[in-house]
Amino acid sequence: MSTPDQDKSTEEKTLLHLGPGEGSKVEHIKIESNYLHGQIVEELAQDTPRFTEDQVQLIKFHGMYQQEDRDARQARKAAGAEKAYQFMIRSRIPGGALTAEQYLVQDDLSERYGNHTMRITTRQSFQLHGILKGDIHATIHGINESLLSTLAACGDVNRNVMACPAPVSTRAQAQIQEVANKLALHLAPKSSAYHEIWVDGEKVHSSEEAEEVVEPMYGQTYLPRKFKIGVAYPGDNCVDAFTQDIGFVARVEDEQLVGFTVVIGGGMGSTHGKKETFPRLANPFADVTVEQVLKVAETIITVQRDYGDRTNRRHARMKYVVEERGIPWFRQQVEERLGYTLSDPSEVHFHDVDHHLGWHQQADGNWFLGLHIENGRLKDTETQRLKSGLRAVIQEFSPNVRLTGQQNILLIDIPEEKREALEARLQEFGIATDPAAAGAYRYAMACPALPTCGLAVAEAERALPGVVKLLESSLTELGLDSEKISFRMTGCPNGCARPYMGDVGFVGRSKDLYNVHLGGDWQNTRLNTIYAQNVNVKDIPGLLHPLFVLWRDERQSGEGFGDFCHRLGVEQLKERTAAQATTR
Repeated sequence: MSTPDQDKSTEEKTLLHLGPGEGSKVEHIKIESNYLHGQIVEELAQDTPRFTEDQVQLIKFHGMYQQEDRDARQARKAAGAEKAYQFMIRSRIPGGALTAEQYLVQDDLSERYGNHTMRITTRQSFQLHGILKGDIHATIHGINESLLSTLAACGDVNRNVMACPAPVSTRAQAQIQEVANKLALHLAPKSSAYHEIWVDGEKVHSSEEAEEVVEPMYGQTYLPRKFKIGVAYPGDNCVDAFTQDIGFVARVEDEQLVGFTVVIGGGMGSTHGKKETFPRLANPFADVTVEQVLKVAETIITVQRDYGDRTNRRHARMKYVVEERGIPWFRQQVEERLGYTLSDPSEVHFHDVDHHLGWHQQADGNWFLGLHIENGRLKDTETQRLKSGLRAVIQEFSPNVRLTGQQNILLIDIPEEKREALEARLQEFGIATDPAAAGAYRYAMACPALPTCGLAVAEAERALPGVVKLLESSLTELGLDSEKISFRMTGCPNGCARPYMGDVGFVGRSKDLYNVHLGGDWQNTRLNTIYAQNVNVKDIPGLLHPLFVLWRDERQSGEGFGDFCHRLGVEQLKERTAAQATTR
C-alpha cells in the first residue's frame, strides 16, 4: 500500500506531465488538447463525414458522440462505401427543467438537422440523433441561443445534474432545483474552447494568458472518467440517488430545507468478464448545510481527480476509489482539503420512486400532467403522433416542461381552466393522459443501444417493448397485471438505463442474448443479482413466467416481485422453478 506522500507525488505526475507510456491514450489526448480546443475547428472545416480518433474523444466534452448507423454497415461495406457516420448531440438540462420556448427549439433542431425524433435520457436531458457533421455547428449554436448548453453533457467531467422534477409544492422543493442549477454552473469546465467554437466564434485567450489557471478545479487532464450527481427530495428516489457518484438527499424540517445527506461512490457501469469492474451503490458520507453543497461537491471531485485510475478507463470511476480506499479515508481527504470536519450522515429512507405521471395539482393552484414516453423516444407513428402532438400543445398552451429520470415528460403550470382543452388536444394526436394506458411498460426503461451506440452488443430500445408485452400477458393471466414491476434493459453492461437496480434487469451479452438480473427493490436502494446468463430474448418470457407464479402463490403481504426474489435468493428460486416444472 502506498503512502499518502507517494500518492501525492504520483497524482502530481499524472496531472501535470504524463510521460510516454504513462496513463491511458485518452489522458494524453486531453493534455495535448489545449483545454479542449484540439483540432475541432480545423476538422469541422474539412469536407469529411467524421472526426479523427483524437478529436472524437474531445468532442464528447462539447456534448456529442460520433456514431454510425450500424444497420447500414454491411450494405455499405459490400458497396465499398464509408460507414454511415452521424452524431448524437446531448444538451445539459439541470433537473430536466425547460421553458416551452426551449423545448420548441430542440424540436425544431431535430426536424431540421436530426432524424426527426428526440430522446429523453435517463439523466433528464435531450439527445438529438442523426446529426451530420456539417450540421453540428448550427445545432449546438441553436441550442445555446435558447440559453441551454451541450457543454459537459458528455466527457470526463461532471455531467447533467439530476433533481426531482416535480413542480414546486414547497419552498424546499424549489430550492432543490436551484441547487441543481448552481451545481451544474459551478462544476462546468471553465475553458473558453466551447464558446469559441460553438457560440461566438471568437478566441478569448491569448498567448500571454497561457500561464493562467484555465481549469482551477479540473486541471488539464480533467477527471479520470465521467462524474454524476443527483439531488433527491426526501422519501422519493426518482433520481436513483444511490447510483450517483454524489447523491444529495434533501433534509427538510417544517417544509424548510435545512441541508442534505451526502452519499458517494455509486455507479452502474461494468465490463463483461472483468471482475475488477462492477455496479456499486453509494455509501452514506456526511451531512452538509445548503451553504456547504458547492464546496463539498467540488472537493469530492478533486479527490477523484487526484486518485482515480488514469491508466485503466474501465476502472476509472470514483466508485472504485471509494470501494478500495474506504469511506473513512475518503472523508479524511475531503475534510483536510475543506479545512473543517463534516457532520456524520443521517439515515436515508426512501419510501417510493414517484414517476409523477397523470394529473397533479400544484401548490399554486395550477396543474401538471405527467406523460409516459416509451423509452423516452419522442416520435410520430401510425397510431400515435406523439412528437407532433407535444409540439402543438406546447405551442398553444406554453406550459413549462420537466424531463424525468424515467424518460418521461411533465407539462407544468397549467391553469385549471385550460386542463380540459389541453387534454382534448393531446387526444386528437392519440396521446393518452392516463398512465394506466402504458400497462406494464409504465415502469420500464431501455437505453438506445443499436443501431447507433458503438458500445451496444445487443438490442434494447427496439427489443424491450416486445418483451414487456409478452411479460404483461403472463402477468394478466396470473391476475398480477395491477402490480408494479420495474423492467430495465441495456444493450451492454455499461448500465445507462440502470438495469442493476430494477426488479428485473436485462443486460446485453451479444446478439439476442442477455443476462437476466432479479431482486432489486422498488425504491432503488438495492442491487439485483444475476439469475440466468446468455438467455435468448425469445426465451425471456418463459424464464420469468414460473417466477411470477411463485410470487403470486407465496409472496408475503405487500411484497413486491424484486423483494420476493431477494428474500428467496437465486438458488432457491432455481430449485423451486425446477420442482414446479417436474410437477406439471
